[in-house]
Amino acid sequence: MSDLNTFRTETRAWLEANCPESMRVPIRSFEDIYNGGRNPEMSHPDQKVWCDRMAERGWTVPEWPKAYGGGGLNKEEVKVLREEMARIGARPALDSFGISMLGPALLKFGNEEQKLEHLPPIVRGEIRWCQGYSEPNAGSDLASLATRAEDKGDHYIVNGQKIWTSYANKADWIFCLVRTDNTGSKHEGISFVLFDMATPGVTTRPIKLISGSSPFCETFFDDVPVLKKNLVGEEGKGWTIAKYLLTHEREMISSFGAAGGKKTLGQRAAENMGTDASGRLRAGTLRSVIAQYQLDTLAFAATMEKVKDEAKAGQGLGPASSIFKYYGTELNKRRNELLLSVEGESALGWSGEEYNDGEIARAWLRSKGNSIEGGTSEVQLNIVAKRVLGLPDA
Repeated sequence: MSDLNTFRTETRAWLEANCPESMRVPIRSFEDIYNGGRNPEMSHPDQKVWCDRMAERGWTVPEWPKAYGGGGLNKEEVKVLREEMARIGARPALDSFGISMLGPALLKFGNEEQKLEHLPPIVRGEIRWCQGYSEPNAGSDLASLATRAEDKGDHYIVNGQKIWTSYANKADWIFCLVRTDNTGSKHEGISFVLFDMATPGVTTRPIKLISGSSPFCETFFDDVPVLKKNLVGEEGKGWTIAKYLLTHEREMISSFGAAGGKKTLGQRAAENMGTDASGRLRAGTLRSVIAQYQLDTLAFAATMEKVKDEAKAGQGLGPASSIFKYYGTELNKRRNELLLSVEGESALGWSGEEYNDGEIARAWLRSKGNSIEGGTSEVQLNIVAKRVLGLPDA
C-alpha cells in the first residue's frame, strides 16, 4: 500500500472516530460557521469539540508548517483530507480571517517571533482577527488611507478610523494599515501593524445593513499604543504586504460562488415547481437557466482547485485572485436571484418560522455587497485588464 493510501486509510478512520455526528450536517447559516476567539459564539457545543480535535492534529490549517501549529501536510495529503471530510459531510472545523488572510501574510512577511506568537493560536481558534483596511475616504482607493501611527520610540500612537471592519465588535486582535510617513507617494509610508482590540482607545460601532444583520463595523482609534514588535515587515513598506493579503481575501470572498453542502438549485426547483413525466423541471426556460448556472459553478470550482494547486506549488495567485473574486461574487448574486425565482412567494417573507426568518430574502440583499467588499467588481476587472495589457501595478 502506498504512503498516500495509508494516509487515506488512517485519516478516514480518525475522522469516523472523532468527527461528531452534529458536525456532519450541512452549514445552514453563518451561525453554523465556527470562528473561534476568546469568547466564541456557537450554535452547537460540538463546534468547539470538533475544532479542538482537528487543531490538536494541526488539521484546521493542514498545509501550514508543524512548527507553527499546522498539520505539515503536502498538497496531495491535504486533498485527501478534504476528500475524506467531504465523504462523511464533515464541516470545516474552523473558519477565520486569521486562517484565510493574516496567516499567509505572516508566513511570508512576518519574523520568527511573530509567527510563533500568532500562528499557533490561529490554528487552535484561540484568537479571532479582524481587518483594518478601508476608511471613510479610502475604499477602492485604499492607498489614500489617513489613519496615522506616530513614532514614540519603542511604540507607535495610532489615531484614525476604519470602516466596514467585518466582525470588529467580536474580534480579539486586528491587522491594520497605518500611515507612518507622509513625505512620499500615497503608496509609500504605509505600515502593517497588529494589535489587541482590548487596547485602550479602540472602540467599535456596528453598521446595520439592509439585510438586517450587522457583520460590519466602524472602528475608531484614539491614542492607541502599539508596540513596534507588532510591526510586520519594514516600516513604510506595508503596501506590499497589503496587496499580498488582498489576493487571499479575494480568494476567500470568491468562494461564495462555489457554494456547496446544500441542495442544488435544480433539486430545490424540482421540489417546489414539480417535474414532467421524464423527471425534468416543468419550467423549460428556468430549467435551462439553472442548468447553465450549475455548469458555470462546477467549472468555477474546478478552476479554483487547479489554481490553488498551482499556488501551493509556489506559482502564486497573482491576478487570478481578481478573476476569482469577480466571477465568484457574480455567481453568488446569480444564485440568490435564481433562488427568488425557484422559491416564489415563500422567498419574500422577512420574518416568521414559515419563512425561516427571511433567510432567502436577507441572503439576496446581502449578496449585493459581495461585489463591493474586498474591491468592487469594476476594480477587479481593471486589475485583470492591466495585467492583460502589460501595464504596471499601482
